[in-house]
Amino acid sequence: MEILLIEDEPTVISLIKRGLNDEKYNISVAMDGYTGLKMAGMNTYDLIILDIMLPGMDGLEVCHNIRMANRDIPILILSALDQTEDIVAGFERDADDYLIKPFKLEELKARIKRHTRRAKRQRVAQKVIKLADLSLDIESRDVTRAGKSIALTATEYRLLEHLMVNHNKILPRLDILEEVWGMDFNLSTNVVDVYVNYLRKKIDKNFSPKLIHTVIGMGYVMRVQYEDED
Repeated sequence: MEILLIEDEPTVISLIKRGLNDEKYNISVAMDGYTGLKMAGMNTYDLIILDIMLPGMDGLEVCHNIRMANRDIPILILSALDQTEDIVAGFERDADDYLIKPFKLEELKARIKRHTRRAKRQRVAQKVIKLADLSLDIESRDVTRAGKSIALTATEYRLLEHLMVNHNKILPRLDILEEVWGMDFNLSTNVVDVYVNYLRKKIDKNFSPKLIHTVIGMGYVMRVQYEDED
């Protein structure tokens, strides 16, 4: 398995390379943003681990540029920035995951395995999920409602897919956080609510019936519910 690590802290680089050695991962290292972006464009990797505070080009810009060229490669941000706005900014640039420094090596390993398994499932998936007039094509990642194409970020897409796969099922925030972001450890973040609001503006605002619903004290559910229903 080929991993690109874009990180400028020698101690972190050494820790990751030693810690992943027993997993038989091949780790390529770039110590600045420009080099990392160039390597990502010239080589094929199974996953990218990316710091935000990098020399040359910051990690958010690197992430955005990589995603423009490759929609499918998992990108895991590894950063000491731990505020909700920092995490949201990472996902706004289409990162798949966000792990806060300092981190536990076993958690990093688990996230790497989780994302590579998901990437493999997505490559073989060939089905369309429909709810009312909303359609999501898992293979192409195309989303339409009432025949109108809807543009989503990578994170919005993962959230919508999880809600649609589990439609009519109430999903607690922590379950959504773990499945979509892999961030079950961060109990205080409101990133789920932020992204549900993003989705509502794109999926529900100008359409009927409404599909994304809040269940007070429990979480969220995706189901067909008309405005005159309780």
